Amino acid sequence: MLDVCLLGTGGTLPLTNRWLTSLMVRYQGHGVLIDCGEGTQIAAQEAGLSLKPVDLVLLTHLHADHVSGMPGLLLTMGNMGRTEELHIVGPAGTERVVNALRVIAPNLPFEIRTTELKAQDEELEFLDCRIHAFKVLHGVICYGYSISLPRAGKFDPAAARERAIPLPLWSRLQKGETIEQDGTTYTPDMVMGPPRAGLKVTYCTDTRPVPAISAAAADSDLFVCEGMYGDVDMQLKALENRHMLFAEAAQLAVDAGGVKRLWLTHFSPSMPNPGHFKDYARRIFADTHIPKDGESVTLAFED
Repeated sequence: MLDVCLLGTGGTLPLTNRWLTSLMVRYQGHGVLIDCGEGTQIAAQEAGLSLKPVDLVLLTHLHADHVSGMPGLLLTMGNMGRTEELHIVGPAGTERVVNALRVIAPNLPFEIRTTELKAQDEELEFLDCRIHAFKVLHGVICYGYSISLPRAGKFDPAAARERAIPLPLWSRLQKGETIEQDGTTYTPDMVMGPPRAGLKVTYCTDTRPVPAISAAAADSDLFVCEGMYGDVDMQLKALENRHMLFAEAAQLAVDAGGVKRLWLTHFSPSMPNPGHFKDYARRIFADTHIPKDGESVTLAFED
């Protein structure tokens, strides 16, 4: 399963009831943090989440409302006794920005490794998850991310018996191991059925609608997408600032196909009540939600 928590839903600047952009995905006791706006460490505390297990930070882009929480995050991790390496991924310039922010967090008890994305699409791996980074359209280089947890097929004991596979090898094959024994090679596909539906979370913000987003979001259990403006009368401002309307985000969910749930985020500070505009999106994609800071969901495999 994947535990997802939207720590902050604000864009540009924090409000008294809205922290800046950040999302945490937890899996097997580890965490992935997407973006780290100002106040992320406080938002995590309010949501009852520890930052110490975060091993990977994915930055969409290097605007302040997405990275200004990094010094506090790093210092909090250090004060919690973290010693494991932290991996930070983002667009070109990520290492320079992280090093600059570390001027006020210089002495950390753990190493930081940075990876800078260059291509239109890039694939990464984290534990058993696959991470797809895809470039979107903003005023600076900006990426969205899909986190996918694949699921193997069911173990078929009848096939194992039919192939006379020794019983002690069954569990090892089920775990994906290829085994050579007594001159015979046994592979997992000999005893496993076809792959089953996995889990997928797609996140993008600070962008105009582009085909890369709907392509990446296809079949997502949860699609977290920017909704900077709710009112359709804000179309010109959305175009000018390269942001999106609620309705545009909802259309991306429709175009993607297979999206089960849409969460809007990165709300403009000029929009104190995003829920007032929810019907603009729900007329297009019915399962649209306007989450608040700390909104969480557990995504579990279907039986």
